[in-house]
Amino acid sequence: MKIKLNHIKNGIIYVTPNFSEGETVRYKIKVSSLLLYGLLYSFLIIMATIVILTFTPLKRMIYHYEVKELKEQAAKTVELEKKIIFLTKELESISSTNKKLEYAFILATSDSIDSTSNIYDSLRYEKHKNLPYGGNLLYIFNEFWNKFFQNDNQLVAFFIKPSKGLIINEFNPDEGHFGVDFAVSTGTSVFASQGGLILFADFTIDDGYKIIIQHDNEYITVYKHCSSILKKERDTVFQGDLIALSGNSGSNTTGPHLHFEIWKNGKPINPREIFIK
Repeated sequence: MKIKLNHIKNGIIYVTPNFSEGETVRYKIKVSSLLLYGLLYSFLIIMATIVILTFTPLKRMIYHYEVKELKEQAAKTVELEKKIIFLTKELESISSTNKKLEYAFILATSDSIDSTSNIYDSLRYEKHKNLPYGGNLLYIFNEFWNKFFQNDNQLVAFFIKPSKGLIINEFNPDEGHFGVDFAVSTGTSVFASQGGLILFADFTIDDGYKIIIQHDNEYITVYKHCSSILKKERDTVFQGDLIALSGNSGSNTTGPHLHFEIWKNGKPINPREIFIK
C-alpha cells in the first residue's frame, strides 16, 4: 500500500491533552496547516536574525569575536610552523654535525692511510717550500732528534699548552676523563698546540663549540667547551695560532674552562707528558 503525498498533505493530526481535571478536549490540526505555520515561523526567525545582524551592534560583536578567534588561530598556526621549521633545522644540524664529527675521528684515527698517498698529503699542512725544512724551527729540531736519537719511525712530537691557565683537572682515562682541564675565564685565547689541519670545528650538544686538529704522525688534539671558534674546517694552522676563545658551552660542563685532549692512533695520551717544558 503506497502513501501518496496528497494524502499526507490533506491528513489530519488529532491532539488530546491529558489533563487530570475538567473535560477532555480534542484538537484537530491539518498537516498542511502545520507545515505552513512551521515554514512561516522559520522564515520569521531567519528574517529577525538578518535584521539584528544588519542593523544592531550585535553584528560587530559577533564578527569581532570571529575575526579575533581567526587571527589567534592563524597566529598559533604560524608559530607552530616556525617551531617545526626550527626543530627540523636543528635536527638536520645535529645530524650533519654528528656525521662530520664521526668522519673527523675516522680520518684522525685511521692507521690505514698511506703516508705517500695523495689523500694523506691533502690532509697534512704544507711547510714553506722555499725555506730549509719548511722554515719551521720545531720541525728542524724534530728532524735533528729523529736523526741522532730516535729510530726512523719514531719521530718525537712537541706540543705547547693551548692556554695559559692552570690545570685543575688531570688526565684520568679510568674515569672517562681523556684530557686535562685549564682554569680560564670565558673569552680567554685558545691556541693550536701543534700545527696541523682542522678536521672539525662546530657545535656539539655535549662538548659545545669544539675543534679537532689533525697533526703529523697520527696525532690529533681536541679543544672543547669554547665560547666561539675563530677557524673553520680544513683550515691549516701553525703551532701557537689563535683558533678559539674559551667558554662554558655544551651540556657536559659545570663552569668556564678549556678541556684539552691529545690522541695518537686512537688512544688518549696524558698531555702533561709531551708538553714542551
